[in-house]
Amino acid sequence: MSNPPPLSLSNWQLGPHNRHTFGRVREIVPTARVAAGQTPLELETDTDTDTDTLDLGTPVELGGTPVGTIGSLLSETYTDGFIVVREGRIVAEHYPGDLDAERNHALFSVSKTLVGTVCAILAEQGVLDVDELVTTYVPALAASGYRGATVRHLLDMRSGIKFSEEYDDLSAEVRRIDQAVGWLPRDDADAPTRLYDYLPRLVAERPHGGHFDYRSCETDVLGWVCEAASGLQMPELLSRLLWSRIAEHDMDAGVDIDRTVFFDGGLTATLRDLARFGELVRRRGHDGRAQVVPASWIDDALAGAHDSRQAFASGPLGDVHPGWMYRNQFWVPYGDRRVLLCLGIHGQMVHVDLDAQVVVAKLSSWPTPLDAGLDAKTDALTQAAVRAVSAVAGVR
Repeated sequence: MSNPPPLSLSNWQLGPHNRHTFGRVREIVPTARVAAGQTPLELETDTDTDTDTLDLGTPVELGGTPVGTIGSLLSETYTDGFIVVREGRIVAEHYPGDLDAERNHALFSVSKTLVGTVCAILAEQGVLDVDELVTTYVPALAASGYRGATVRHLLDMRSGIKFSEEYDDLSAEVRRIDQAVGWLPRDDADAPTRLYDYLPRLVAERPHGGHFDYRSCETDVLGWVCEAASGLQMPELLSRLLWSRIAEHDMDAGVDIDRTVFFDGGLTATLRDLARFGELVRRRGHDGRAQVVPASWIDDALAGAHDSRQAFASGPLGDVHPGWMYRNQFWVPYGDRRVLLCLGIHGQMVHVDLDAQVVVAKLSSWPTPLDAGLDAKTDALTQAAVRAVSAVAGVR
């Protein structure tokens, strides 16, 4: 077998290098510190009885066909970290690769939900209005395709912006953002080298407020709105409003040459702190001491707007994920179960089941950004884990 090419800015996000780099992002690209606090959200860790431990030998089925066990699928899906929390107690925690409990890992688009949560808190404080025009907060976008779009359009990814999320196409807008923030080599000397120089170039291709279309630029503009409305840069904003309230370890945030955070996918965190965020969501925004995120924000994500599911069904992913919707930077997969998902490329996931009272978080290093087979196996092992710990707890 030939050796892989040397590590470079071109390949650090791809296999096999990413099994190493996703847990060492600060060594690859510039980052800023997002400070944790002194009193993290408590996760109980005493597992002194067998009933508190998830059996990795639990069988997993996919479409009614056995596909292995939770343990075997953790290996097959390139897992770097896997944790299951039931009612605030850790019932499983595994690091199959070289990641450990003290080291941050790339979150990619799970970052979007964290930025959306900052927006929720600012809205609760009256600092911004989600029904207000984007250009009220960021006049620099007045000549862009975002003219006429509201903050709500960003939160639900229902603007009319033209934007390709094709990760394998280096000319796609999603990869142009990677170049602007320095996560990929620039292939055009005239291309923007700052996130806030790139976003005003985006144009609209249809009216705002139509169908859902997953586009990372929506979160980048949302982060800009949060900074403009609050007068604070995201590292301080995210720390002050959220991370210092729940996390044990500082977060790293990828930044461009102006130290602007790569909002849509640049955050990194430890597995346990990611689980703490999931647990905060499960508790409808309460950290055990105070209300950190408005409970109404979580409830609204679960309920959606009157047309959220139709907006999803009418979009490009309607046939891929029938019955789903997207609200407040959360994926909402079911109509009959209270489940919220945070998802990122290369296999990053937070699965919050408010009915079963279970949080599952998984950090991974899939060789490629998207893989339908690995996605299906990840979902199957997650569902198996939720059922297993729910059965032990007597939850039906």
